[in-house]
Amino acid sequence: MTGLIANIRKTRAFLLNMVDGLSIEQLNHIPEGFNNNIIWNLGHLIAAQQGLCYLRADLPHHVSEVFFNTFKPGSKPERFIDGEEFAQMKKLMFSTLDLLEKDYADQIFGNYQCWTTRYGVELASIDDALNFVLFHEGLHQGYVMALKRLVLSKEFI
Repeated sequence: MTGLIANIRKTRAFLLNMVDGLSIEQLNHIPEGFNNNIIWNLGHLIAAQQGLCYLRADLPHHVSEVFFNTFKPGSKPERFIDGEEFAQMKKLMFSTLDLLEKDYADQIFGNYQCWTTRYGVELASIDDALNFVLFHEGLHQGYVMALKRLVLSKEFI
């Protein structure tokens, strides 16, 4: 499964490269017809991975409670995320995967609780969760691509 974690890492690197050069205002902008923004999608990837892998295995997550609650499934952007917070988010994109890789190698996910996602996918193990995380990251990559097109078409000062 370390190959799968490597693919998640590549997806995140691609996403960060895709948004490189956008202003913090563009990252926070919610286009008409959308209920979130680019920066929320990036934070959501971290929170969702923490929930899918750790909380579902009855383990504590590796992000602050505030961060998790800000970006967890079912949340939406509630405030402006500044440049300092975004810099920390970019670090979390990879540090959380480093921890996941170590924890997977240490086999700490033995108590994974079986459940079914809203997409009808049954996750019965950490391996199932990692496969779903990669699917989920790809889904949000598409959202970020659409949001980027819209924010680039809007004039920002």
